[in-house]
Amino acid sequence: MASHETYAETLHEMSGDCVVEHLCCVDGSSWASGVEFEAFDAAFFAGSPIQMHENTPEVRGAARFMRSVFEAGLPSFGSCAGLQIAAVAAGGTVRPRETEIEAGFTRGVVATDLGRDHPMLCGRPGAWDALTMHSAIVDRLPPGGSILAHTKDVPVEAAEIRSGWGIFWGVQYHPELALSEIAAALRGQSDTLIQQGLAKNEAVIEGYAGNLENLEADPDRLDLAWQLGLDAEVIDVAQRRREILNFLEHLKGGTHLR
Repeated sequence: MASHETYAETLHEMSGDCVVEHLCCVDGSSWASGVEFEAFDAAFFAGSPIQMHENTPEVRGAARFMRSVFEAGLPSFGSCAGLQIAAVAAGGTVRPRETEIEAGFTRGVVATDLGRDHPMLCGRPGAWDALTMHSAIVDRLPPGGSILAHTKDVPVEAAEIRSGWGIFWGVQYHPELALSEIAAALRGQSDTLIQQGLAKNEAVIEGYAGNLENLEADPDRLDLAWQLGLDAEVIDVAQRRREILNFLEHLKGGTHLR
């Protein structure tokens, strides 16, 4: 399933009465013809292989799209590449990770002083783990950007970005994904994981991925939770989606603009 389809499915599960329209932010074909952004309640940016530190037509197109969202004052939320697109569009920068990818889980996400009081992170503890799969990070937020959470290796794990009339909430990790989707992503990146020394061979990756799938099928498997080093912040579906839920609640309450 493509990233945007996963996001749409997640949103339907969380808010059954929502209507999701897919727009491609990369080539401009789906919005240059006159999309009325004001007609939408919000925009969501899914993960993507786009590399926002590169100077390509796709990168420039994605940044133009995001600037249009900001100018329209449309509340927006994004994961992984979504955060990077918003940062670059508003004047920030992105760079490749020092190691090729961070895969599976980001450990020890910690809220900043601003993040502890920010509504996007309401319900998160002082530190938590999250699903992740990325090869680049935001290394400088734009003017109007606030870091809400970080890890020791990633300076921006969660952020709010204000630009024009718009406000964006975003995270570097993937609250929208299921454990089985991370399992599939690990299998797809097996060569890279082995090259980085994160796994000895494909059999190790397959065993790890299988444990993730089994834990998703039976979240009460304490043995698997212990072996994988996971707690309710990842295993519990509602808690894993906490940031998206908070965004949706603020949209419904009309309090997204703080």
